Formats: sequence, structure tokens, C-alpha cells
Amino acid sequence: MSRKYCVVGAGGCGGSIAAYMAKAGCDVTLIARGEHLAAIKEHGLTMETPHLGVFTVRDIKAVTAEEYAQAGEKPDVIFVCVKGYSLPEIVPFLQEYADEHTVIIPILNIYGTGSMLQKELPQSLVTDGCIYIAVEKKEPGVILQKGSIFRIVYGVRNREDLRRELFEILADLRESGIDARLSDNIARDAFQKYSYVAPMAACGLYFDAKAEVFQQAGDEREFLSDCMAEINALAEAMGIPFLVDIVKTNLEILDALSPEASTSMQRDIWAGNPSEMDGLVFEPVRMGRKYGVSMPKYEMIARKFGFEE
Repeated sequence: MSRKYCVVGAGGCGGSIAAYMAKAGCDVTLIARGEHLAAIKEHGLTMETPHLGVFTVRDIKAVTAEEYAQAGEKPDVIFVCVKGYSLPEIVPFLQEYADEHTVIIPILNIYGTGSMLQKELPQSLVTDGCIYIAVEKKEPGVILQKGSIFRIVYGVRNREDLRRELFEILADLRESGIDARLSDNIARDAFQKYSYVAPMAACGLYFDAKAEVFQQAGDEREFLSDCMAEINALAEAMGIPFLVDIVKTNLEILDALSPEASTSMQRDIWAGNPSEMDGLVFEPVRMGRKYGVSMPKYEMIARKFGFEE
């Protein structure tokens, strides 16, 4: 494990990636800030998990972006784990530390992030990627995982961009206990993740509900299923049809979660913070109109939260 990893964003997803990889002995640096960073520096990064119990990585390298510069680090692989609305803030950091040898793997909820970042970073290889994990920052220095699923899927949009390093990263992730997969159709696989997180975020917000409401038979679960079916129709229209029954598959993921699980978009809104509402609630409506797909349930949710026609 000689590669240097940098994880930008120390929330639930980024913190979990860094903790698992550091625990396995990978050379990983976590870019963090504020009270969370101070707690990690003093006590280490603690993971509370349902399958591994509680563990703390005490010697994890965690720094601010400015401290990373002072250390003279040069990463081989960068995981981008910030919220969609924070992407413009971290582009200068990526431009500073990524070169033609760097592999950048964005792990965001918003579909199409990789191709957007690639335009800003033409010298580097930017893949597309997604993550399956129910997790949140419980308190500074502590991350709570609310389910045993921890899967990272990534891949290149163009076959000619496939590199040996991508397989080496795969091995490092798997040795870290992460269910990693190098996709041969990342457009489809990333949109499949979107077909889960976007309806969950939209319906969770619409009904002001956590996972337990949708885990039970009833109107809310049917409404959620309809939203997933609308995203499935959108995938067909986009020419990237799913290979599975997407509603059944997504409901199985939902049912494996802790009843208290919620989406990061919901938690941001509950806390009065900026959120990914545009990308997870409004964007599916815009995409439906672009591809001529009827999305009545999504239209209903978007109108409730101020979608501008």
C-alpha cells in the first residue's frame, strides 16, 4: 500500500473512508476543519458500527487544507467527499495538488459530478463514483454508521482511460474492509445510486420522515416506490437502463437500514444549513422534462419546496 491517499471532506462518507483505510494501514490524509478536526487531532477518529463495533483510529493524519500545503504532500489518489454545493470551494485545492498522475474519485450524491470536475482538471483522471453507506457525524470526532453496507463504486467514462492504478485502488479499498467495485458502466451504476438517494431524500423531506416510515407498508412506501419508478423510466429514456428491478433492489437497501436513518440532505435542512435540494429534488424534474418522461410524484414534491417552472 504505497499510494498516498487524500480524502477531502471529513463528514460521514469521507470520514468513514479515511477511518477504514487508515485502520488497514493505508497512507491516508483527511482534510477536515473546525471542532471535528480538533477532536480528531486530540482523540483520533472514532467509528461506531453495527458489524465491527466501536473502533478508534488514533494516529490518523487529519489536517486543514492549509496544513496539507505546509506538509508538502502530493497525493496519488484523491477522494472528493464534500456536498455538491461545496464543490466550487475545493476545485482550487484539487488544481493545486492533482497532476497527470493523480486519480480523483468523486463520491457525491449528485449525478454527473465526475464529468463536471474533469473540465476543471484536464490534467488529471477524474472518474465517476458513488457510495452506499448509511452514516452521519454523531459528534466531533465520532462517526455513526447505521447499517453494515459500505460499498464504493467507481469507474471511467471512457474505456481508454482505464489505468492499472484503478485496480490497485480497488485492492486497497477491499483490504480496508470496504466493498469496492470497479464498474464497467459507471454511467449506469452511478445513476442507479442516484435512483436510491434522490427519491429517499425527496420523500424523506416531503413526509418529514426517517427510514422507519418507509420501511412499513403504507402510503409513504408506495409514494417512494413511485418516485423510484419515475427515475427508472428516466434511466430508460437516457439510454442507461438498469439491469435489476430498481424498486425492489432499492427497497431492500432501505429495509436493511436502521429505522433512525435519514439522508444527509434532510439533516442539513433540519439544521438550517445549505443543502443538495436542487440536485436531488429539482434536477430530476428538469431531467424528466429534457427526456420527455412524466414524473408526477417528483413534480409534486418539487412544487411543494419552491421549484421554479
